[in-house]
Amino acid sequence: MKKDSVIFKRRSIRAYDSSKKVSKEQIVDMLDAAMHAPTAMNTQPWEFMVATDPEAVAKIMKIHPYCQSLKEAGAAVVVCANLDKEFRTPSGGYAIYDCSAATQNLLLRAAELGLGTCWCGIAPEKELMGAFRKAFSMPENIEPMALVIVGYPAENPQIPPRYDESKVHWQKW
Repeated sequence: MKKDSVIFKRRSIRAYDSSKKVSKEQIVDMLDAAMHAPTAMNTQPWEFMVATDPEAVAKIMKIHPYCQSLKEAGAAVVVCANLDKEFRTPSGGYAIYDCSAATQNLLLRAAELGLGTCWCGIAPEKELMGAFRKAFSMPENIEPMALVIVGYPAENPQIPPRYDESKVHWQKW
């Protein structure tokens, strides 16, 4: 099997080259990829808040305890769920899954563009979600789900292969 797919090359990056900045065109490209993710009943409940100016970036760094590398990266995308648009059943809604798929597409497209990313969780931490809502004047129907730091990588972390046969169950458990 060839492992040349971006799926096998993508890594979480925590060190960025602050001399290079992600362009608006690159961000739009990644968001387009994110919006091509599958969703329950094609509801597409995602919304995206992009932060590239230093004031917005500083605000995020003040709120989120695990995103200090954002200072060097210079760009962030907050993936949000519009709860008014999510597909719901009596058992619950699907927005978190839809937004997770969109986030993964964004990460993979960034890697294809030669950019580094780090997915920092927001949901289900209610206090963190509330802090993002308040700091960025998000309406109550918008739930911030994930923060994706985006920039030019200043590291190339390697990880061993992850395939683990013990986690695969054929035809029965």
